[in-house]
Amino acid sequence: MMKPKTKIILIITIALVLLIGMASNAYATALPSLTLNTNSGGNGNLDVLQIVFMLSLVALLPTILIMMTSFTRIIIVLSFVRNALGLQQTPPNQVLIGLALLLSFFIMSPVIDQVKTQAFDPYANGSITQEVALEKAAVPLRTFMLKQTSNEDLKLFISLSKDNQAIKSVDDVKTNVVMAAFVTSEMKRAFIIGFMIYIPFLIIDMVVASVLMSMGMMMLPPVMISLPFKILLFVLVDGWGLIVKTLIMSFN
Repeated sequence: MMKPKTKIILIITIALVLLIGMASNAYATALPSLTLNTNSGGNGNLDVLQIVFMLSLVALLPTILIMMTSFTRIIIVLSFVRNALGLQQTPPNQVLIGLALLLSFFIMSPVIDQVKTQAFDPYANGSITQEVALEKAAVPLRTFMLKQTSNEDLKLFISLSKDNQAIKSVDDVKTNVVMAAFVTSEMKRAFIIGFMIYIPFLIIDMVVASVLMSMGMMMLPPVMISLPFKILLFVLVDGWGLIVKTLIMSFN
């Protein structure tokens, strides 16, 4: 029976390839056939446990995909933009999540192409074994995560791991350690970008509040007056274009 980590990497690889294929409609890939062993050779219980384990992994697949891609940084920054503008439900959550998914597919497309070319296609054609396919599929994903992970966060989780003494190079770091350090770095960068986004809108709120106080209108909420000015500023500077460009360039 395969190790749980091996199954997780295989499911992630197949799901990424399928999702990018459906989004672009550029090609169709023949999936390898799945065969359920029903022979009464004493392995019936083992097959049932494998199926239950695989179904559990499928339920956790969205979370795993989010934690290994650029989705985390993008959705946090977009939430900061909406809060900085003072808009509660505009754009709605569905729109922000859809935009974050599309940008994630755009940013992750080189990685997914490498996984498809180097691992999934040869495995689907039967030219390489499952173990070799898993090794090849893990390389682009680990390279992407390590490129976006800060050295401080990586050292932190390496020091917290149990086998930190056996790590001599980056290749010796386990995938779960890389994922934890990657998510921490993504949240840190997203909050830094969000702080920079908040500054100009905070200045507008302060100016409007000062003007209202000087005019004696202390009972009038400053947000009610500053909101149109913040929206106007955001539209004039092409705010969405700048945000999307900044997010994409931050991964390069």
